[in-house]
Amino acid sequence: MPTVGLFNKEGQKVGDFQLNENVFGVEVNQYAMHQVVVALLANKRQGTQSAKTRAEVRGGGIKPWRQKGTGRARQGSIRAPQWIHGGIVFAPKPRDYRVSVPKTMRRVAMKSALSSKVVDNQLLVLEDLAFEAPKTKTMVNLLNALEAKKTLIVTAESNENVYKSARNIQGVSVIPVNNINVYDILKFEKLVITKDAVSKIEEVYA
Repeated sequence: MPTVGLFNKEGQKVGDFQLNENVFGVEVNQYAMHQVVVALLANKRQGTQSAKTRAEVRGGGIKPWRQKGTGRARQGSIRAPQWIHGGIVFAPKPRDYRVSVPKTMRRVAMKSALSSKVVDNQLLVLEDLAFEAPKTKTMVNLLNALEAKKTLIVTAESNENVYKSARNIQGVSVIPVNNINVYDILKFEKLVITKDAVSKIEEVYA
C-alpha cells in the first residue's frame, strides 16, 4: 500500500500514513487526465461573446455613390466590413463550449491525478488543520516547515479560518474536499490534505 508522511499542524512529521491502493496507487492514465482537464477548462467558458455582421449592423441601406465615374472604388454599403462602424467579418456568436466526459473516465482521471502526486512524493497528510482565528503567519510557518510553495490544501469541510489564513499567500489555495478536481491537483506542485479529507476521498473512489 502507498505510504506518505503524516504531519501535525506545526509541520513536524509524526509518522507514516497508509493510503488506499485502489485510489492512490493506481497506474497513472495521462490520456484520461488530459481529457478531463480539457473538458473542465472548456466548461468554464461562458460563450457569451457576440458581434454584429453587416446584415445586423444599423444603417447602410443605400449605395453611397454611383458605381462608375467618380474615380473612387465601387461601394455597395457604408456598413460593409471595410468601413468604420461596418459589420464584423465572421462575427462571433453565443455558443456552448461544453464537453461531456464519461463518469468512468472522470473517476480514472481523479485516481490518476492523486496517484501521480504519491509517485512524485508531492502528497502530504496532516493530522488536523484548524485555526482558532485567521492567521496568515501561522499558515506561512506551516508551509515553510513542509517545504511547500505552490500548494493546494484540501480540508474535509469548508473552513473559513484556514481559507482566510492562506488567501493572501501567493501560489497557495484552500478548497474543501467536495470541490476537489483534477485540474487543481495537477496545477499545484504539492498536495497537502487532512486525514479526514483522505477518508472522504477513499470512501467515494475506493
